[in-house]
Amino acid sequence: MKLIGMLDSPFVRRVAISLQLLELPFEHQSVSVFSGFDRFHEINPVVKAPTLVCDDGTILMDSTLILEYAEGLSSRSLMPMEPQARLAAWRRVGLALAACEKSVQVVYERQLRPARNVYQPWLDRIGGQLLAAFDALEKELEVPQSLRGDTIDQSLLSTAVAWHFSRQVVPDIVPGGPYPRLDKLSRQAEALDAFRAAPFGDGVYPVSK
Repeated sequence: MKLIGMLDSPFVRRVAISLQLLELPFEHQSVSVFSGFDRFHEINPVVKAPTLVCDDGTILMDSTLILEYAEGLSSRSLMPMEPQARLAAWRRVGLALAACEKSVQVVYERQLRPARNVYQPWLDRIGGQLLAAFDALEKELEVPQSLRGDTIDQSLLSTAVAWHFSRQVVPDIVPGGPYPRLDKLSRQAEALDAFRAAPFGDGVYPVSK
């Protein structure tokens, strides 16, 4: 399989980390949807990251759908099996993905729209939604004393990726201090081998040591 997209995208990164934990081998190609648009278009005309090129050439998009497919190939799942635990995990995943989406919207509004056309009330609204997602995660989060690669589930994985991403790209909106549980989760997760092999940025998994 080939994973297409840059690791500065939280959606690409959560897939890269998850595929490792599911023990599914893959090739990563760090292609930008902006500077590498033409190259990305040759692989997937929709130019959406992440893109997964399956072994038979089928193109899959959307990180959650890719991971659903990946778990079908693997002998394990990163989601709890017990219905209530699974429901709670999906809620946390939804909050984490919402935080990612709102952070991306802020970045696009600031970096892609001409400064004279930036609409501050819209930015304020997005920022409020972003913080609401992290407020809920901070309240609900139960961080293990010692997080390991064989114990992290998809909700913790996605939350850790979302928090690290937002702190990197919109630190003025997302302060670290009021969120001690998210900070702790992020520190533990970023120390795991699967996270270190696919670090935030423009590198290629597995990162050169």
